[in-house]
Amino acid sequence: MSDVTAKMPKQLAILGAVPAFTDPLHVNQPNLGHRKEFLARIEDMLDRRWFTNDGPYVAEFESRLAQRIGTAHCVAVSNGTTGLMLVSRAAELTGEVLVPSFTFVATAHALSWQGLEPVFCDIDPETWNIDPAACEKAITPETSAILGVHLFGRPCDAERLGEIARAHGLRLFFDAAHAFGCSHEGRAVGGLGDAEIFSFHSTKVLHTFEGGAIATDDDELADRLRILRNFGFRGTDDVAAVGINAKMPEFAAAMGLSNLDAFDGMVEGNRATFDAYEAGIARVPGLRLRGYEPGEQHNWQYIVIEVVDEELGLSRDELLQTLEAENVLARRYFYPGCHRAEPYRSQHPSAGEDLPSTEKALERVMVLPGGQGVAPEQAALVCDLLAVAAEQADHLRHAIAKRYPPR
Repeated sequence: MSDVTAKMPKQLAILGAVPAFTDPLHVNQPNLGHRKEFLARIEDMLDRRWFTNDGPYVAEFESRLAQRIGTAHCVAVSNGTTGLMLVSRAAELTGEVLVPSFTFVATAHALSWQGLEPVFCDIDPETWNIDPAACEKAITPETSAILGVHLFGRPCDAERLGEIARAHGLRLFFDAAHAFGCSHEGRAVGGLGDAEIFSFHSTKVLHTFEGGAIATDDDELADRLRILRNFGFRGTDDVAAVGINAKMPEFAAAMGLSNLDAFDGMVEGNRATFDAYEAGIARVPGLRLRGYEPGEQHNWQYIVIEVVDEELGLSRDELLQTLEAENVLARRYFYPGCHRAEPYRSQHPSAGEDLPSTEKALERVMVLPGGQGVAPEQAALVCDLLAVAAEQADHLRHAIAKRYPPR
């Protein structure tokens, strides 16, 4: 018996024991970066009294992002959702846009807000990214673009999607909300397709409290994005288009710069936590930890497992309830799926019939607490809890049925 096994809790909180964690363990608590440098930038911002409207910190943040990604332009915006909306408007998309349903609902909502119709395509069962074959099958004369999503920092099959887009005269964009600091075929995510949209929400590996950015090598697209994010102004008194207010404020860019300064160290910490999970989950039958491509760069932010209930003896939701009692607040991603959410559920009530791999993933995928808020030792303890849950699966099922009776 290993030392780790010897320290396993013998009983679980859902069965009456004391929870393993006093304080809740969340999925991806915000990284703090370099606190002193951030506060110094805030003092400088206050002294300068330049809080928004393309200040020097926003300019520096954009420049450093573009340099790190390797693109000609990086346009900072107020959040990732407005970034998706701006790209849709700037690219003058019309009609239908092909997207996965297995994504955060903002991906679809951003299109709907622009009067576009999200057409949900199934995912590859191995990568959980949009399936190029499903995309090609879904193309109609009304299709104007493909919007892939790099789920959990694992890039889409950009080459095949690019071939399809070129063959059918479509634009190709990527929602890269999870993928800052990752690479595909040796190239940093951000330079794929016509443009890529990042989210810098507080739960992301790089955050600006709330924010986002659009990376592109298209000069004309970048120029139009900068106009549209600032009410449509091209100059002081020159309104050139119907724009919105999607600018990133200076305090957000200051946090982004401080997190960029600390980024490589944060990724190293994420890797250590991922490694602890990888070692522990390997002991638990019925759990599949999603790894990353060797030889590529990764941010290691997402601890994603697939629960195979016929092997584990517990469903994904039963396992979630077991962990919740221990103050381990794992999450179902991206439950219930865009096609099961309104208004899409009412518009296309039978959409799930064409999304078998998506439907399967929605019932099996779970994200465990990770990021800078979880130390490797805590990850190891979560794995111990998972192992005990597997050993006591029959007992747990009965206890959970009593505690959470069906409605």
